[in-house]
Amino acid sequence: MKIYNLFPRLVGRLSNWSPHLERAADMGFDWLFINPIQQVGRSASLYSIADYFRINPEFIDRRSKSSPDDQVRAMIAEAERLGLRVMIDLVLNHCAIDAPLVEEHPDWFVHNAGRVVNPFCVEADGTKIVWYDLAQFDHLHSPDRQGLEAFFQQVIDHLAGLGFAGFRCDAAYQVPTELWERLIARTRRSYPDILFVAETLGCSPEQTLATAKAGFDAIFNSAKWWDFEGDWLLEQYELTRRVVPSIGFPESHDTERLFCESGYNPHAMRQRYLFTALFATGVMIPIGFEYGFSTRLDVVNTQPDQWEAINLDLTHEIAQINQIKDRYPVLHSEGPIERIASTNPAVLILHKSHPAGQGEALIILNKDPWNRQRIWIENLYHHIRTPGPLRDVSLEWVMDYLPTPFEFELAPGMGRVLVIEPV
Repeated sequence: MKIYNLFPRLVGRLSNWSPHLERAADMGFDWLFINPIQQVGRSASLYSIADYFRINPEFIDRRSKSSPDDQVRAMIAEAERLGLRVMIDLVLNHCAIDAPLVEEHPDWFVHNAGRVVNPFCVEADGTKIVWYDLAQFDHLHSPDRQGLEAFFQQVIDHLAGLGFAGFRCDAAYQVPTELWERLIARTRRSYPDILFVAETLGCSPEQTLATAKAGFDAIFNSAKWWDFEGDWLLEQYELTRRVVPSIGFPESHDTERLFCESGYNPHAMRQRYLFTALFATGVMIPIGFEYGFSTRLDVVNTQPDQWEAINLDLTHEIAQINQIKDRYPVLHSEGPIERIASTNPAVLILHKSHPAGQGEALIILNKDPWNRQRIWIENLYHHIRTPGPLRDVSLEWVMDYLPTPFEFELAPGMGRVLVIEPV
């Protein structure tokens, strides 16, 4: 899955989405992920849903004679014509505190001292963040769990009926795995090809693994936060890769913009997309990454007039990387990954093999996005297991012949991608 996250608040009405769909398709993405587009509560957060069956008027073209649902169907049809399947956020952990559901079905919510509980999270530094605009569903102890589950199934069936081919399941680990198992199994009886992707960021490895086993087609990995040094990402990847494929991203709608984080370094942008795309099975970018946007996306305040001028244009490089990923099975698999000792600590060398023997790859990456770094490898073939010639499929300065020993001066942030094709 190569996913382009179209953030609705930045692009506005559905009738304005066409150029963004076309750009995503031109870059080689095959999935479009959109954040919630349903009616929101008074906080106006996209994730504070007040009515799961009504489209947010902010995204509807009022001049159109088509109904809001038909406008969504038309958008999905256009995306599919361009080769993009469309997934939407599925928010089943909470709803808006002012949603009619809170009054109509109080038994569906967690209560404390007679009040509906607001969901919260605890950050790494111990800070507790409470979302006061949200009401937390009571999946475990509601006296009407059957009614709550039936409601969730109605939401899923409604969205699938609009044409959505997949769901990015928000805070999936906060919903019981048994509930996911039933919802996923029941949905696939009516929609066999529909996909469920679990958002598990911020939970423990054990929670991630338990959630992954509930029948999800993919999870998101934490490659965005790896500094290329520690072993934790490789350990996390190894823990889940046999259970479910993962999707990496260099930034998301929940993070700061990488262009800003990196000190406005275009080499860091290219480096991160190359690494993230080739590390695991899937990859995702939010809208604007390809243009080096620097303003963080905001689920409440972002507006279409905040569309930025192009700081750099990575559309060509992203398309090239996506083509490389598509062409070689090892680069879109969840095969084993090993780190190879490097003579230069500023250079990362990873060996990746396909889990079914369909090729191997060496990914050589300059960890330093500011300076050139030299790499020397006595014999590249000492690090591969499959007979056959290694082929250089890098983005630039492609070498027709890979000498022994192998020596190369990497430009800032540059990556070399060497593959052995399956026999």
